[in-house]
Amino acid sequence: MKVTETSLPGVKLVEPDVFGDARGFFFESYHAPRYAEYGIDEPFVQDNFSRSRAAILRGLHLQNPHMQGKLITALEGEVFDVAVDVRVGSPSFGKWVGERLSADNRRQLWVPAGFAHGFYVLSEHALVHYKCTAVYYPEGELSLPWNDPDIGIEWPLTAGDPVLSAKDRDALPLAQVRDRLPKY
Repeated sequence: MKVTETSLPGVKLVEPDVFGDARGFFFESYHAPRYAEYGIDEPFVQDNFSRSRAAILRGLHLQNPHMQGKLITALEGEVFDVAVDVRVGSPSFGKWVGERLSADNRRQLWVPAGFAHGFYVLSEHALVHYKCTAVYYPEGELSLPWNDPDIGIEWPLTAGDPVLSAKDRDALPLAQVRDRLPKY
């Protein structure tokens, strides 16, 4: 397995070893001792799946308290997956990193607690799996706008503005929720 630090400290791109032949392929999507060697050693307590169609954008989401680390995998299709450092006082506060995750490249993105997360669907549809280090806590949920100018994510949009949920359309900018964000 290959693990690469991204430009945001703590956010890692994971490329599992894939073994394939004429029958198909096999890879370990998670192996606690091996992932711990690369600093992904928190216990996972909840798994989530989401299925979305093309041009859907989910995020940017986080929760505080009960912050979640997330190991993200695209099981079908392709997404542009994004992590944003929202830890007040961090040297990389407000910075983002994005990676293409797909069923074909089998990459995973580790998004540690204290980072907002979101993704945009590049393919006809996508099935995304998240392993989370804390259970969903709706009282602590925060949504940031996908197009917050203080973050400046360069989304690879394929069809104009993305399709959003009501929650994501009503998201408050980073500057307005600063007092609710985790501290570095």
